[in-house]
This record gives sequence, structure tokens and C-alpha cells, in this order.
Amino acid sequence: MGRSLEWLEIEGFLIESNSHLTKDSRPFAVKRSHLADFIHDLITLAPGTCAMERIWREWSVPTMSFTDSERHRYSRHFILPQVGEDGQARLKHSSVLCVGAGGLGSPTLLYLAAAGVGRIGVIDADRVDLSNLQRQIVHGTSRIDVLKTESAEATLREINPEVEVITHPYRLTADNVLEVLADYDVIVDGSDNFPTRFLVNDGAYFANKPLVAGAIFQFDGQLSVFDRASGGPCYRCLLPEPPAPGAVPSCDEAGVLGALPGVVGSLQAMEVLKILLKIGTPLVGRMMHYDALSARFRELTLRRDPSCPLCGENPTVTAPVDYVQTCAAGAELSVQELRSTLENGFSGVLLDVRQPEEHAWAHITGCRLIPLGEIEAAIPSLDADQEYLVYCKIGQRSAYAVALMQEAGIRKARNVTGGILAWHQAFGMEMLEEG
Repeated sequence: MGRSLEWLEIEGFLIESNSHLTKDSRPFAVKRSHLADFIHDLITLAPGTCAMERIWREWSVPTMSFTDSERHRYSRHFILPQVGEDGQARLKHSSVLCVGAGGLGSPTLLYLAAAGVGRIGVIDADRVDLSNLQRQIVHGTSRIDVLKTESAEATLREINPEVEVITHPYRLTADNVLEVLADYDVIVDGSDNFPTRFLVNDGAYFANKPLVAGAIFQFDGQLSVFDRASGGPCYRCLLPEPPAPGAVPSCDEAGVLGALPGVVGSLQAMEVLKILLKIGTPLVGRMMHYDALSARFRELTLRRDPSCPLCGENPTVTAPVDYVQTCAAGAELSVQELRSTLENGFSGVLLDVRQPEEHAWAHITGCRLIPLGEIEAAIPSLDADQEYLVYCKIGQRSAYAVALMQEAGIRKARNVTGGILAWHQAFGMEMLEEG
């Protein structure tokens, strides 16, 4: 390989563990300063095909040539002692999957592409909306109504045509998560909902992939790294189960300052690069919290929970769980079905569970307003034999309201999926009133 004396060239290895032989004859190089960590991974992760592939991907540093253009592009990396040509080769040889091409995914994707990560995957089923552009900087006005994966791919190729961009224009599910994650070295969670966060966490755990997770809310952000191989905690150690649907408002409902995901997403990109380059100390067992209003960072210690349902001593989660169906508990109907029901003489109650100011902006004609925070107190006064069609802004708060109503014995309550935003997208201001 022609490397300096700080590198130890390895022609392959053979491990015997519990009467199981693991052999890998591919030659690669390990920095002498990393030799102890390499041997630790070899012993603790082997045997197993999945584990051996991770060892190979993390520790192998292939001999790669760089074009003059690449040398110019990455010149500021080459002069960093902690990166250099070997580190850049490691980045070029690496792959990262970003779940979500929204507020957090945008800066993460931009910086990973600029840094020269060889293969970048992006999974997102949504299309670009005008309201996204206040924070989702990987997209532009000309890309409205374009698939976010397609839009992100175009931007990343413009930033760095040397990287390969793989698009997954569909939703991550319990059925496909392990297959999708299998092709990548590091996973980035840039999602904006709890079902996906839990699904990505579980998938990364079972696939034995490092997960760089971030989250934002209004003026606050947080991020951490969950890595099974390190022995650290997983996301379920922090939050064993998803909160009830609607209990925590999304950015669509609560709002977010546009620059906030730029801060957190950039930090996620930094954690990914540290993991790929094997430099610094990743945020394993730690959570960084950012308060934008006070411009303060603080660090919280996360410990592995022995009773964790995923990584604990007696796990109950033994395969990825699709919480989309769980969180959407109760009967549902689309806005198209709602309109048809209303036009055919609906005799039940159309219920709006948003806040009064949201209701005043626009509401469906003939509805009754009971904000979600008041729904539990109002349930005893509701006719249990009546039919209720419940909506909110995007369908999360109303799903929670329906679950509460059904638990109280109101069996004819149904949730309007997509909420009033879906109605407005489908029908404009038809059958909507202000005030």
C-alpha cells in the first residue's frame, strides 16, 4: 500500500470464538494508534457476517487515487493531520443514509456531500412544499411539488458531482427498514415524528449500525449517537415507547425557527464525519441540548437502561416495530371521504380539536370546536351513541382525541387523516369558513 510507518498492514485474520471460525482474507491497513480499538472490535463483534462487514467497513482504508479536481476540492481536508489523504479515502469509501430530506436532513446532506462521502442515501416520500423552504435549505422555489429525494439529489450533485446519491422515494416501514439500512455504514435520523424515530432506532440496533439522531422543537434542539457496538444506550433507554399520538405537536403544528435545524443538522453531519474518520469522541452515552434563545449548549449523560425493551437484559422488542399503525389507532377517513359524507347529509358531529386561533383562521363549515386540551373534560358530556368525525391541522392531535374518545366508550369516533391542511390542498377554500 505504500503507507507510512504509522500504519500496520494486515493481510487478513482468522478468529476462533466458541468453536466458530471467522476468516477474512482481504488485506487492509490499520493505524498503529488504533490497533487496540481494532482488536477490541474484532473480539467483541465477531463472529457473524453482519459484524465482519462492519469491521471491514470501519477499519479498512483502501488505496484510492484522487483526481486533480478532487485534490483541489478536498485540499483543506488533506492538510488536516487527523484527516489527510487516508482519511479522505475513508470518506470516499463510506456510505451514509439520511432518513428525511427536511429541516435536519438538509444541512446534514449538504455537508456530507461537500465533505466527499462516497455514497449518500436519502429516504423521504414527501414532495417539496412552499412552507418547507423557510428551513429546508436543500430545496428551492423551483422544486415545489417535486419529490424531496429528487430535489435533494439535484442539489447534492451540484455541490459535489463526485459523490453517488441513492434516492429512496418511499416511506421507511418495519418491512423494509433492515433491507434499506443494510447498504450503509452510518444512519442519520432527520425525521420529524416519533413512529419513524423509533423505527430507525430499532432498525439501526438490529443492523448494528451507528445512528446519529437529532430532533428540534420551536427554539430547542438535541442530538445524540446511539451505537450498539459501543455498548452505549439506545433511543428506547431514553424513551421506551412513543408518546400518544398528538401528545407532542410536530413542527407543522408548533412551529420552528428556520435556522434551528441548520445548527442541529450541521452538528449531526459533524458526528457522522467523526465516526467515519474515527477521530474525536462521538456523542455516545451523551445528549447535547441546544437552547437557541439563550444561545446555550448543555450536555446530558445517557445511561443504558437494564430494563430497556430493546437493548435491556430481557428485551421485548425483537424486531422492528411499525408504530405508524399504532399511533393512528382508531377508524379513519380521508378528506375526500369526509366531504362526500358531509355532502350526503351527515347527521353526526364534526369536531375541530385545534386551538381557537387556528379555528378562527379557517374551519370546515358546521364543525364544533373543542381544543384537544379540553377534550378529556368534555367527553362525559358527549353523546356516546353519536357519530363523531374529528379533525385538526394535520391529523395527529385528532388521532389522539379519537383514541381518548374510544377509550371512554365513544366507538363511532373517526379521525380525518391529513387534517385541514389536506382539505385545503384538495379543495382549496371550498366549504371552509373564517372567524
